[in-house]
Amino acid sequence: MDSSNGFGELGTVSEHLTALDAAVAGLLDDQLSQLSDADVTATLQRIETSLRKASTVGHRLVVESVERGLPGKYDCKSINNFLIKSLRLSVGDASRRVTAARKVGTWHNLGGDPLPADLPATAAAQRDGAVGPDHVDAIRQVLRKVPRAVEVEKVDAAERVLAELARLSTPDAVAAAGQQLLGYLNPDGSLTDDRDRKRQRNFRIGRQNADLMTPVSGLLDPEARALLEPLLAKYARPGMNNPDDPTSPTGDADSPTTKRDTLVKAAGRDTRTAGQRNHDALKAGLRHVLGSGILGSHRGLPVTAIITMTLKQLEEATGVATTASGGMLPIRDALRMAEFAHPVLCIFDHSGRPLHLGRNKRLASADQRLALIAASRGCTRPGCDAPASMTAVHHVKGWKSNHTKGPDDGGATDIENLDLACDPCHALIHDGPGGWQTANTPDGGRYRGRTHWIAPPHIDPDRSPRVNHRHHLDELLAKALARSRARREAELKGRRRSRRAGPRIDRDDGTSPNDDGVP
Repeated sequence: MDSSNGFGELGTVSEHLTALDAAVAGLLDDQLSQLSDADVTATLQRIETSLRKASTVGHRLVVESVERGLPGKYDCKSINNFLIKSLRLSVGDASRRVTAARKVGTWHNLGGDPLPADLPATAAAQRDGAVGPDHVDAIRQVLRKVPRAVEVEKVDAAERVLAELARLSTPDAVAAAGQQLLGYLNPDGSLTDDRDRKRQRNFRIGRQNADLMTPVSGLLDPEARALLEPLLAKYARPGMNNPDDPTSPTGDADSPTTKRDTLVKAAGRDTRTAGQRNHDALKAGLRHVLGSGILGSHRGLPVTAIITMTLKQLEEATGVATTASGGMLPIRDALRMAEFAHPVLCIFDHSGRPLHLGRNKRLASADQRLALIAASRGCTRPGCDAPASMTAVHHVKGWKSNHTKGPDDGGATDIENLDLACDPCHALIHDGPGGWQTANTPDGGRYRGRTHWIAPPHIDPDRSPRVNHRHHLDELLAKALARSRARREAELKGRRRSRRAGPRIDRDDGTSPNDDGVP
């Protein structure tokens, strides 16, 4: 923090800024129209990486400004006010920068020694240029909601998990993942227990307005939401049950009477909001239930609440279960629902993958789909958060009717060659330019049995195979905690060895400094 470093005697900061100004000026004068499509994408990515790294430099300068007391020297009330006056920032922008600097910046104690960042894994990701300010803000907002009663070790592990997700995902995806991660940090709902949920649950139907519309409001408990989500996933697809479109298919999208071309065209004309589609879906579902008493099937499975839990959760009756619609509910609620359901047992190997289930037809069976829902929980493309209820069964190695001719002629409809992919991600898999590829992870590799997705060169020039962690946050959190505990144990053992190997200095009482009872 010596002022002689920078624009003073050494002048290295000035040299770097001069080079930065020259580089930006050169880019402004360059003819970008001469770049190829791939070069435009690569240039955008490199500039974004540089801007993210520059944010880290900005945090360092905020720290320098505070620790030197610059706001007071320049008659500013606060560091925020100093940035507003010095950089002509908005109040909101200045506040975001200062908040980020407090969380991922490197501050110092009174002796000048650096202190660890509040969000160390996030800070490292931003220094690498892998995440930007919006990622940092998303992680910060999630961790603000962690109950104070949660152990520090678990909070630190959650921060590392979110930082790793942020390296491959958008800020919105990180925020969505964070909401699910909060459920794992507080699995038994210590902040909102059964009594709180029972007290808060409600569904109010107001009086009809003059236009005959009826307002509704309320709060659903986890079980009610888990029962409602499959209905909305089935009936609220774009193009379905649209009262504004006379040719819109009615009922369910997977009905044999629903023509695929008709649905695609209706979806293209569908201008309803998600809330409007949900309303129309609920109305259609209620009509169908009252008229027939059945809900049919969705993507080859009965419309029901499909819930996944581990054997340990079942035995201990604690934690949270996941639904095929991407929701979570306490194990106690899941077990209560299971009392009125037909049980389906799926056996998994030690990697969490279902054992062999095969057939000689192209379409996966209902049992295979149930096994995949339990194992993968949702779309398997890295970063995608589409729940299992919005996915189709994908052949990791493309299916061909003549697959018995040889290993390279096509993939069988066996559980080892199947996984889940939502419709938009499924469409990304092709052999043309910009197409994604899928493959099974090797037997000896990490995440054995999971599906690898390989991005096209314009997204990942290295074409590194990746798996989707979005639906397995509980596994990531458990692994982060295990690494943290192993590291702490190793440090403790190291300190013990160091103390035992230290010099023995006899005291007057015949003991030594090492005689403290530490094994």
